Amino acid sequence: MQFPTTPSRDNYDVVIIGGATSGSSIAWHLVNDKSFSGSVLVIERDPSLQFSATQASNNCMRQQFATKINVEIAQYAAEFVKNFGLEFGDDPCVPTPPIRDFGYLYLSDSKNFTEVLREDQKLQSSLGAGTQILSADEVKKDLDSASLNTKDEGCFNAMGMVNWMRMSAVKAGVDYINNEVIEIMTNGDKTEDIKLLSGDRISVKNVVNAAGTRAAQVAKMAGIKNLPIEARRRYTYIFSVDETIPQDLPLTIDPTGVHIRSYGPKDYLVGCPPIGPDIAVDVDDFSFAENAWEEKILPIITRRIPQFNTARITNAWMGHYEFNTFDHNAVIGPHSVMKNFYFCVGFSGHGSQQAPACGRAVAELIVHGAFKSLDLSTLSYSRIPEGRPLVERAVI
Repeated sequence: MQFPTTPSRDNYDVVIIGGATSGSSIAWHLVNDKSFSGSVLVIERDPSLQFSATQASNNCMRQQFATKINVEIAQYAAEFVKNFGLEFGDDPCVPTPPIRDFGYLYLSDSKNFTEVLREDQKLQSSLGAGTQILSADEVKKDLDSASLNTKDEGCFNAMGMVNWMRMSAVKAGVDYINNEVIEIMTNGDKTEDIKLLSGDRISVKNVVNAAGTRAAQVAKMAGIKNLPIEARRRYTYIFSVDETIPQDLPLTIDPTGVHIRSYGPKDYLVGCPPIGPDIAVDVDDFSFAENAWEEKILPIITRRIPQFNTARITNAWMGHYEFNTFDHNAVIGPHSVMKNFYFCVGFSGHGSQQAPACGRAVAELIVHGAFKSLDLSTLSYSRIPEGRPLVERAVI
C-alpha cells in the first residue's frame, strides 16, 4: 500500500508507532469498537514491511504454549482468522480454509523434556486444546516422545491478514503515513507531542509503541530506558525434494531448535535460530552471518526424514524476532507511570498469531480503560520494573 508522508491533522486521539501486524490490529480493533469515535494515526517507516518481522513470519499458529494466557491469546487468533480469513487474499502456500491444520509436533529426546511436554499438555487440554502426547514407539528414531495438536494449529496467511486489517482500517478513517518518529515530548506523567522525521509535530492524547524490534528505541524517546526488547536473528529456507512425503508435514520442532513444515503442495519450509549464541543483532542487519543450512539444518532434516537428502534450496531469508529477554512474553498495556503511553511489543516470534488478541486488548484499554474480552494484565509493563517475569518456555 502507498501512504502519504504527512498527517492530515496536527492532533490525534491515538497515535500508533508501527504499522505492521500489531499496530494494524490495534487500529482495526479501535475503529470497530462502537464506543470509539476518535482520530487514529498509524506511523510506519516502511509501508512495504520488507524488513519487518511480519514479512519474515513463517505464518504459523499454535496453542501449544506453557502459559495459560498465551493459549487463550492463540485461541482468539484462530477464531479471528477463521472468521475473516477468506477475506485476507489468496496465497498459494496457505490455501483455504483459512488455517491449514497440519498441526505442531514437538519432539523430545529426553525424559526431562517429556515431562515438560506432559505438564504443558495438561494445561493446554484444560483450556480446550487438542494436544496429545505420543510415545517413543509412535515417533521412533532416537526420541523419547512428542506432543501433537492438529486443532487450530498449522499455518495461515499472516501477511494477508495484515494487509486486510490495514485496508479495512483506512476505509474506516484511520490515517496511515510513511514517516518516522524522531522525538517524543513528555510532561510529567503524560506524553503530549511527537515530532516526525519530516518535521511535523503532532499533539497526542494516547501513544502506542508497536514498533517491533525498534520498540526499545521508541521507548527511550519517551524516557523509558528499561524495555528489554532486542532483535534476534532467525533463518528460514524453502526447499524442494525429489520425493515428497505423502501427507502434510506438521510444523515439527526438533530438540535442536530446527523446525520444519509443509509449505506449498510439493515443497517445505525449515528454520532455525543461530548456530552459536542467540544474541542481539542490529535492527538493520539482515545478513546471513553463518551457513545455517549446511552446518545445522541439513544434517537434522535428513536424519529425521531420509527423503530430504535431495533437498534443494529455492528461497531463503533471515528475519528478526522482537525478543523479550525478560521472560519471552509480550508487553501489553500502559506504562506504569506514563499512563497514556501504551505497549504492544515483545512477542518473541509469536506476533503474527498474538496480534489479534493483543491489538484488541490495547484498543479496549484506550476506549474503555479496562480489558473487556480477555484479561491480559499478567502481560502488563509493570511486571518488568517489579521483577515479576511470566516466563514462556515454549519459544522456538
